Amino acid sequence: MTNPSISFEFFPPKSEKSAQDLVATVKELACYNPKFMTVTFGTGGGSRDGTLQTLKNLQRAAPDVAFGSHLTYISHTKDELDHYTDMLWNQGIRHLVALRGDMPQNLVWPLDPDAGYYQFTSDFVEALMKRHPFDISVGAYPEKHPDAPSLDADLIALKKKCDAGATRAITQLFFDNDVFYRFVDCTQKAGITTPIVPGLLPIRDFQKVCEFAAKCQASVPQFLHDKFANAVSDTMAEDLLSAQVEDLIRNGVDHIHFYTLNKSSVINSVCSTFSPQ
Repeated sequence: MTNPSISFEFFPPKSEKSAQDLVATVKELACYNPKFMTVTFGTGGGSRDGTLQTLKNLQRAAPDVAFGSHLTYISHTKDELDHYTDMLWNQGIRHLVALRGDMPQNLVWPLDPDAGYYQFTSDFVEALMKRHPFDISVGAYPEKHPDAPSLDADLIALKKKCDAGATRAITQLFFDNDVFYRFVDCTQKAGITTPIVPGLLPIRDFQKVCEFAAKCQASVPQFLHDKFANAVSDTMAEDLLSAQVEDLIRNGVDHIHFYTLNKSSVINSVCSTFSPQ
């Protein structure tokens, strides 16, 4: 079996201490030669300055790593996004994760047409490609996006994003690999040839994971409720993540994306078993 390429996601820290800890985490995980690392854009379309500064700090800390930025179009005008993407390009960022973003309370999906704003992610991807030759990732949702009326409708939207120029689609979290395999099969039947990259989240706080999964409409299998009913240890989290990774590798997955939550201990332990430094 060939070891997969790996990538990591981080979010902008909220304090100086957190920023220092993040730099240490990135340096530690950079030893595994990741394909890329990404920094989120923040919820509700915020944290633009935080994302830029975080990227600058991490580029200095790990100059050999290819860093990418999440970019959401909701609540931002096309002109604002053009300006921001120019800033990213001039900062040496060549990879974007193009997303709609969380819907603010004053808007309802689907968005009404407005010439000054993007209405769909596929349009956003196409415009980004015309602005600069970015490497663009998009999101994929094995159990459908919460705002999609059906999985079939979501697959149509995914195909449009991929046809617009996306290099890969990174999935929402899942804990049952069969959910991922069924989804990949559905994408192939829908004519999607863009690689589908599994996104994995280590379980550190089970209650918070369940709350987040519910928001994303991602299922949490009963065996996890049974396993983590009383407490979660790093060893338990490592065993679960290792089992997921090993199964994905056995089934031919060649790229795995980790949602780090800015922590490295569990992911570091797992990566050391299949991607030695």
